[in-house]
Amino acid sequence: MLDEIQKQILEEVADLHKVPDGAYNIRANGKSAGRNTTANIDIVTKEDKSGIDIIIKPGTKNESVHIPVVLSEAGIKEVVYNDFYVGEGSDVTIVAGCGIHNCGNQDSQHDGVHRFFVGKNAKVRYVEKHYGQGEGTGKKILNPVTEVYQEAGSYVDMEMVQIKGVDSTIRTTKAELAEDATLIVHERLMTHADQKASSIYTVELNGENSSTDIISRSVAKNESEQIFEAAIVGNTVCSGHAECDAIIMDKAHVVAIPKLDAKNVDAALIHEAAIGKIAGDQLIKLMSLGLTEQEAEEQIISGFLK
Repeated sequence: MLDEIQKQILEEVADLHKVPDGAYNIRANGKSAGRNTTANIDIVTKEDKSGIDIIIKPGTKNESVHIPVVLSEAGIKEVVYNDFYVGEGSDVTIVAGCGIHNCGNQDSQHDGVHRFFVGKNAKVRYVEKHYGQGEGTGKKILNPVTEVYQEAGSYVDMEMVQIKGVDSTIRTTKAELAEDATLIVHERLMTHADQKASSIYTVELNGENSSTDIISRSVAKNESEQIFEAAIVGNTVCSGHAECDAIIMDKAHVVAIPKLDAKNVDAALIHEAAIGKIAGDQLIKLMSLGLTEQEAEEQIISGFLK
């Protein structure tokens, strides 16, 4: 059973107010805290290392899988390997995420390695949220690795969110796309205090008419640091777009590193990056409506990260 702190973290990272419908695997402090499978979705514990295999039958429609992780004890450090096998022609939603509550003086760390093997013409919506809380001096560290292997005609839409409380994170995403496959990524990120966050994306467009769109929206406050790297490799006729849009505040530091590698004359690759402070006219407009400067900033940031 989950305690109240764990339930609150679960709500933050997976929008769960109760046990979810459908398939799920809840991990709390390094152990299983609940699991359910369905006729079309099986979850199997790995025998050679920590983690699970999620097996989705071909043709599965309108089903979901929730696999949140909760750490509420200081000093826990774990690496978990989860593999998703998404059957041909299926259409599913996968909700992951990790929340850390650390009130101690030891660091807590979760490194999750997720691999997706997406079958022909399958569609996946993947949501991953990271969250940290707790007044302890121990750091809250999350280093997710995501690998995506898409077969012909498949479609993957990924929402990657981290907007509070994580002291250090290196988010690494790699993808390989076959013909007519599409990968969409929407990243939302906020750092404050002296937090550090790196987002590293590498997408190989291997099949004809494959495409990707990677969009990052981030806010860096105080003395935090963010690094965004996006590498798109076009090996055939394909299209790729990466966009980094960041608001920088106080004494923060933001770096955007684009890499476009066109290995075919018909590879159409685009990168856009914009880093800047909140526009003064936006603040003035909101303050003229009765908001304080801080309230106006919060409104602008909230709208920017939606």
